[in-house]
Amino acid sequence: MKYFYLFLSITLLISCGEKKNQKTEKTETLEEKAQRIHDSVITIDTHDDINVQNFTDSINYTQRLETQINLPKMEEGGLDAVFLIVYTGQDELTSDGYAKAADNAMAKFDAIHRLCEDIAPDQIELALNSDDVRRIVASGKKVAMIGVENAYPIGEDLALIEEYQKRGARYISLSHNGHSQFSDSNTGEKDSVWLHNGLSELGKQAVAEMNRVGIMIDVSHPSKEAMKQMIELTKAPIIASHSSARALCDHSRNLDDEQLMLMKENGGVVQTVAFSSYLNTEKHEARAAYMKDVYKKVADSLEIAWYERSQFSTLTPDQRKEFFANYRKVMNIGEELAKDDSNAPPAVNVSDFVDHIDYMVDLIGIDHVGISSDFDGGGGIEGWSDASETFNVTLELVKRGYTEAEIAQLWGGNLLRVLDEVQAVAESMN
Repeated sequence: MKYFYLFLSITLLISCGEKKNQKTEKTETLEEKAQRIHDSVITIDTHDDINVQNFTDSINYTQRLETQINLPKMEEGGLDAVFLIVYTGQDELTSDGYAKAADNAMAKFDAIHRLCEDIAPDQIELALNSDDVRRIVASGKKVAMIGVENAYPIGEDLALIEEYQKRGARYISLSHNGHSQFSDSNTGEKDSVWLHNGLSELGKQAVAEMNRVGIMIDVSHPSKEAMKQMIELTKAPIIASHSSARALCDHSRNLDDEQLMLMKENGGVVQTVAFSSYLNTEKHEARAAYMKDVYKKVADSLEIAWYERSQFSTLTPDQRKEFFANYRKVMNIGEELAKDDSNAPPAVNVSDFVDHIDYMVDLIGIDHVGISSDFDGGGGIEGWSDASETFNVTLELVKRGYTEAEIAQLWGGNLLRVLDEVQAVAESMN
């Protein structure tokens, strides 16, 4: 009989333990689960523009500036790593144009290094490979990486590709808004006027050189034909650093299903971008038309000059400098005012953003999709308007049933896998 009571006692203890564990599991809310996952995975945003004026001793990313990206906002939102962008606008394809652009590019490389080495080395460090990323995150610091948006400043000197690599560049786009000496741009779709019908001979050589030195090839801005030629030529996977799905939003900056399938076959990754007009054209245009007057009223009340995008090309350097110094401030105030206005059309939001992730994951698989914002370059949506709101992306992914392992892939695992493979190809070639 005593054995019966002993068995009964053990059974009751096990049963109570199981119920206790079940109760503990049930007490974790969806938000708590999302926060736990967000804290455990490495979050990488692959496209954030910079202004060198924010990399000085007196004004820099250690401060909570109006910029969408800075260290306090990254800390607040749990964003671990950012690709800071060396961007140069398109100009004439001449030696003078290339020289002027080269100076601009070097100034941005220098600014990023200054942040990591002089301004805040105890808070952020430059990463050159995936091991660096993991080591720096484990140390508690933020991670900076470098992407080059537009190879225009390279001119016709392919030796600069290796020079950029040595300065930390880990991806390069061969064109931007306008055909470059290397590649046609997606902007050619507007009038069907092409310069190279894809890549120029110099562009084809650049693909081989990027493979050789271990730089990821970025196809977010080049034309579809150029992108297809890059995939034919490259010996390594490629990336689209900030593009979304064209099937959901018919914009030339997005990738259509054929391009997405090519990315899968290549082994690359598409970094879904939180850029309003690339996510939902109808919602974006309705909101933009309404907010146009709101921003103008805010600017007028602050006695700040305000210009439409169509006017940018006519501005003087001083006018452009003043405009962009105040741009984010006016935008932030305008968005706050719109929150309390029942007549304001709904903004493109995190749900619209994750719709594109869902679509691409369903089409090409979880291994080939990632995340980017294009902050301080026009990106930002309701719910992820700056780095401080980064958690909201993870929360939406959890709501839609993505597992921790899948979220880790989307937030950076896939991108780091491609980087590893690109660098491995470079080692084998050398």
